[in-house]
Amino acid sequence: MAMAIRLPQYTIDDLERIPYDGNRYEILDGALLVTPAPSFGHQVVVSRIQGALIASLQVPGHAHVVGPGAIAMPPRTQLQPDILVFPARFGPRLEWTKITEHWLAVEVLSRSSRVYDREVKRAAYFALGVRQLWLVDPRDRSAEVWRSPRVHRLEREIIRWRAPGLRSVLTVNLAQVFADFD
Repeated sequence: MAMAIRLPQYTIDDLERIPYDGNRYEILDGALLVTPAPSFGHQVVVSRIQGALIASLQVPGHAHVVGPGAIAMPPRTQLQPDILVFPARFGPRLEWTKITEHWLAVEVLSRSSRVYDREVKRAAYFALGVRQLWLVDPRDRSAEVWRSPRVHRLEREIIRWRAPGLRSVLTVNLAQVFADFD
């Protein structure tokens, strides 16, 4: 007779007890997702995108742009996008669980996170209320811009995005993001 294997279930509280070892630990419906520390190239892409978002949204006071951020639905889900954008009305002293509106999540794909980010976390972000998701692929020098779990477009030159409540359109030039990635 075969025996069923039962996977352990984790909570957000369990994440806080995991000692820091450089890996990224997330949980989705109690399942533990572990990815290695990001590479230098990965972090360069993250910082370039984050810089553009900060200049357009955070400096004028419209939004917070953090990386990584956390989207939490206690007790058994907490995901950490590489970059998270949410309204400035949520003060910096709040816990992640108190931030209830998420405008944009950005994931930079890497060899170790590609499947999780595309196949698992993408659907979860929208289920958690994220309004838009960018999956940025340094290998392909492109970005998948997801407006819903089923609607997306592939960008190879410029990402254009209008943050909620703003008239101006933010642009991220992918040639600049991927400069030096030959």
